[in-house]
Amino acid sequence: MPYGFTVEIRGEYACFSRPELKVERVSYEVMTPSAARGILEAVFWKPEIQYIIDEIAVCAPIKWENIRRNEVNSKIPYSSIENAVKKLNEGTLEINAANDRAQRAALVLRDVCYVVKAHFELTDKAGAEDTTGKYTAMIHRRLQKGQCFHMPYLGVREFPAQLKLLEGDEYTPIQATRPLGLMFYDFEYGINFIPTYFMAELVNGVVDLQNVEVLR
Repeated sequence: MPYGFTVEIRGEYACFSRPELKVERVSYEVMTPSAARGILEAVFWKPEIQYIIDEIAVCAPIKWENIRRNEVNSKIPYSSIENAVKKLNEGTLEINAANDRAQRAALVLRDVCYVVKAHFELTDKAGAEDTTGKYTAMIHRRLQKGQCFHMPYLGVREFPAQLKLLEGDEYTPIQATRPLGLMFYDFEYGINFIPTYFMAELVNGVVDLQNVEVLR
């Protein structure tokens, strides 16, 4: 049986980057399901459980802001990492940011507040001692104490998130109803990472994810 919980997520800035816009970041209007899952996994995660996002409520007006940030142009090649592992640190595992820096614009969200309803299900990694009640108590305790394995963030690591466990429905979504278009849903993890999408719709300030048709 799946167990659910409700979490309020706030932040000064957020950027849930649209993958079709490569050079300069442009955020979706609303938090993506994968971003919500990542925030919950920052609080608590084990291979024995899988988070499923049921609903994302937008509880603050959608506001935009243009900002500029310094970013590096390059990534450390995978071959360098392989060489460093196999040949005892012979690979180069660094990027000189001073020589590889570029200033890019980003269209981000400002002063966001979401309420995420989610549940988890046990995976095939769960053993006989793993129960939904056990993990529910652990997740609730960590949320109540503000404990995280790493800082949860709103799309990019520069934008930290503040979390609060809600015991009831003491929140008010914005009164907005409109289609949001094709939105990134999550990755299917297997031999390859397969991105999935869905047609998002905001109905009275809420994106309902319980019966969406996932597109590959």
